[in-house]
Amino acid sequence: MKTYLEKMADVIINYSTAVQPGERVLLRGTSPAAEPLIQALYQAALRAGGQAFTYIHLRDEDSLAIEATGQLDLLAAVNPMLKLMYETCQVIVRVEASENPRALSDYPPERQKARLQAMAGVMSIQMEREGQGTLRRCTTQFPTQAYAQAAGMSLRQYERFVFEACKLHLADPVAAWQEVEQSQQRLIDYLAGKKHLHARGPNIDLQMSIEGRPFLNATGKINFPDGEIFTGPVEDSVNGWVKFTYPAYYHDNEVIGARLTFENGLVTQATADKNEAFLQNTLDTDPGARRLGEFAIGANNDIQRFTGSILFDEKIGGTVHLAVGQGYPQSGSTNTSAVHWDMICDMREGGEIWVDGELFYRNGDFLKG
Repeated sequence: MKTYLEKMADVIINYSTAVQPGERVLLRGTSPAAEPLIQALYQAALRAGGQAFTYIHLRDEDSLAIEATGQLDLLAAVNPMLKLMYETCQVIVRVEASENPRALSDYPPERQKARLQAMAGVMSIQMEREGQGTLRRCTTQFPTQAYAQAAGMSLRQYERFVFEACKLHLADPVAAWQEVEQSQQRLIDYLAGKKHLHARGPNIDLQMSIEGRPFLNATGKINFPDGEIFTGPVEDSVNGWVKFTYPAYYHDNEVIGARLTFENGLVTQATADKNEAFLQNTLDTDPGARRLGEFAIGANNDIQRFTGSILFDEKIGGTVHLAVGQGYPQSGSTNTSAVHWDMICDMREGGEIWVDGELFYRNGDFLKG
């Protein structure tokens, strides 16, 4: 009988990324803790006929760099080995495996920003190639003690949460994800050709143009687990405000009570109850960081608990999330940035989404599609 990790690897390699014989596959772990899943992925990729290569980052690699030097050009240098792989692989699987999700929170912001720019070099390649259809990418997570602690669970409880969110407890996880795809496609079909979206409620009053911007169906392929529909709003069309009801985590920093005001697409005001300086500094990373790259609706009703891990939290059924910064070209977005920061707003108590003057969504439930 296969273990959960072996089952997870098989689904990611054969369904999420559909590795074909001869394709180059990069298996990237964010820390040594990812190794058990990387090993299972490595074997699954080879069995599928792929040319599998592994890259596992040092434990606390970013904080080691920041402590070693204050030279911003060194901290911002793009890793040429990763750059080459991102340019030449057909498939990339990234395994998040943090051993300290707050590792960078007390370091100087200019050094954190430099490390963010180092990652932007490969992220821009990823986004461009995904938009061109020459790269398939899946991001997943290996459950660590640090993630479990952040979620307020024991490690066993968190492992169960992760594997069930990925539908690995089911006899046929792929069939379950295909059902998700069909269900969400009905929503996307309804939204096709629509021009204007208005999200409003106790914590949001935001309007934007979605004219010419398709919603995309997230069904366990780009992220694992998944369960959302998303688009890239017209860059200069976003107006209004949003207060994010959950803590917003980015680059190992926690921001609580973030509130953004948009005028003609730009964030003109940004406040927070905690760590406002980090919020402001991140929005000042580059011109694109103050624009909205993504608007998404979480649709995974099997995920109802906030854990502090964006891979799961942005999928919570009954929420929307907005990403400032880099947009996905396949959604029509033309915004570019070193930043892509997802922040979540709960819509389950009084939230509504109106599309072209019709009520599409209320209190976390879809009314159309």
